[in-house]
Amino acid sequence: NHFHFFVKIKDEKSIATLHQTKKNKPLPVDAILTSEFIMEQYSNFFNSYTKSFNKVYNRKGKLFMDHLKRKHIDDESYYTKIIEYIHFNPVKHQYKTNVSDWKFSSYNALVSDAATKLNRNEILEWFGGKEAFIKFHKRPLAKDLEGFPPR
Repeated sequence: NHFHFFVKIKDEKSIATLHQTKKNKPLPVDAILTSEFIMEQYSNFFNSYTKSFNKVYNRKGKLFMDHLKRKHIDDESYYTKIIEYIHFNPVKHQYKTNVSDWKFSSYNALVSDAATKLNRNEILEWFGGKEAFIKFHKRPLAKDLEGFPPR
């Protein structure tokens, strides 16, 4: 009934270039407008997905109940914790007993050698390499994930 994305946003210059390309006008140097433009891209993605889903399944109406929630991550310990939270979510909710068993997770793409658009090397290196990443995910569910993430 929900999903999580951990997304690294590009620098403002790259976002401004994308805005120029899509809107054919410069993005004013204003953090609020940059944020609005980023959220507009997510809105377009989810609206497009909903239209496609509704067409395939011959249905109407919205697909997602709530608005997108986001949190800026600028703390190194939070970076680790959010990856842990996302990957352990199916275990926490007792859908699976192992992180690797959830087919919708990025975990398997990160530990495989198959091509991916994920920034595999950055995440694996954050944990100290592929073997350390796998070892981290083989341990039991951390007790402190119960109240995470803070709302």
